[in-house]
Amino acid sequence: MALKSTIFRATLNVSDLDRGHFGEHVLTLARHPSETDERMMVRVLAFALNADERLEFGRGISTDDEPALWRKDDTGRILDWIEVGLPDERLLRRAAGRADQVTVLAYGGRTVDIWWQKDAATLSKLTNLNVLALAQEESKALAGLAARSMELSCTIQDGQLWFSAGETTLTLNPRCIYPAA
Repeated sequence: MALKSTIFRATLNVSDLDRGHFGEHVLTLARHPSETDERMMVRVLAFALNADERLEFGRGISTDDEPALWRKDDTGRILDWIEVGLPDERLLRRAAGRADQVTVLAYGGRTVDIWWQKDAATLSKLTNLNVLALAQEESKALAGLAARSMELSCTIQDGQLWFSAGETTLTLNPRCIYPAA
């Protein structure tokens, strides 16, 4: 018998001073049996960084033709394609052809730099690609906030993030890998 996804619910309050977005987002997350708390929480962080009324989660880790998150317009055109982790460069090239903007929120410690160096020559040709990286300590700390029911808040100012759950507040500093700042 196949294992089923575990459902997590989160209320995410976002105060993005950099983009002028302020809102409360009620999220339902299906965590695939092979997905870790770390990856799921990085997806939530990616949502906070790109928060919008039209932003939605893709069908999941086992679906190749959908991203972790995406935002579409009324016609179905893909405005934002957002991946987390270390996606395959073929997937990113395909996404760059389908979406106006492609963003990767990478995590995994030193493997992020190895992943980028391996595919940098190809990926740096994609003019609509942005790649951010979380330090391993940051993504692991995010995983520690995972719970079946979550009240989260994220404040973003000058590229720095404060991500909170209950009494715990994390300071996160995603590093821009591409385009080079």
